[in-house]
Amino acid sequence: MTTHAAQTAQTVTLPVSLDEAVAALAAMPAAVPVAGGTDLMTAVNSGLLRPAGLVGLGRISEIRGWQYQDGHALLGAGLTHARMGRPDFAALIPALAAAARAAGPPQIRNAGTLGGNIVTAAPTGDALPVLAALEATLIIAGPGGARREIPVSHLLAGMEMLRPSEIVGFVRVPLLHAPQTFLKATGRTGPGRATASAAVVLDPARREVRCAVGAVAPMPLRPLEAERWVAGLIDWDGDRGLPPEACAAFGEYVAAACIPDPPPEMGSPMPEAGGGAEPAALPPAVLHLRRTVAALARRALGRALA
Repeated sequence: MTTHAAQTAQTVTLPVSLDEAVAALAAMPAAVPVAGGTDLMTAVNSGLLRPAGLVGLGRISEIRGWQYQDGHALLGAGLTHARMGRPDFAALIPALAAAARAAGPPQIRNAGTLGGNIVTAAPTGDALPVLAALEATLIIAGPGGARREIPVSHLLAGMEMLRPSEIVGFVRVPLLHAPQTFLKATGRTGPGRATASAAVVLDPARREVRCAVGAVAPMPLRPLEAERWVAGLIDWDGDRGLPPEACAAFGEYVAAACIPDPPPEMGSPMPEAGGGAEPAALPPAVLHLRRTVAALARRALGRALA
């Protein structure tokens, strides 16, 4: 806790269990939960946020590890990026480990948490496209020991919200025991905020390819038609290989789905049916982003199939 933060918040509470944390939030409705604080403290120190109180989650040991549960991994929301980037975790959920290792410089990875990445829901959150592709679910702790479960995609899309006094406690991730990849592009050399990212996971049991693209929209995007198309090309009972041109076509399919052509400008003549008119040219920045997404999706699929 920084001195600035302590001076800004009137009350700082440090519970040792999820239920204690929920009770503290219920007692102080204007308080804000904080774990690593990498996003929250930036907002506080820049004057964008002045919480009446803070409920620190760093002493809650039950959310700082993981366990196996019915073919799933139950991940504590307090897991740091640094912990998820280690080899033992990478053997469990490779794409999430790759996203954790790409989350930024060491000070961010050591402090930032999985739950914070989810609740902040910044478009550039590296874990978010991986969780979307894995179709992860959240276990949310509420008053009176209540627990409820929602898909992580519902929270990110705003279809469901955290209720007063609720805290994300755990993330349930299916263990697919199959290849999965995460790649990101940044605007500068080395770790940084993504300009685009892509996660691809294979699910042989369901004969599915799942892909999610991050940083190009307010929430991760799932190109469902592209997923179904490429899954239909894979010999799931054989070597699962695809020729390079199929991977390239998948990348273009994903990019077009996530960054569609702009609508015609008002007042411009509509092309005649069958006239073969060229579509309106994309602005250079949008065209570059589309090419970046296509390259990321192509490479992520190729690496997963390899």
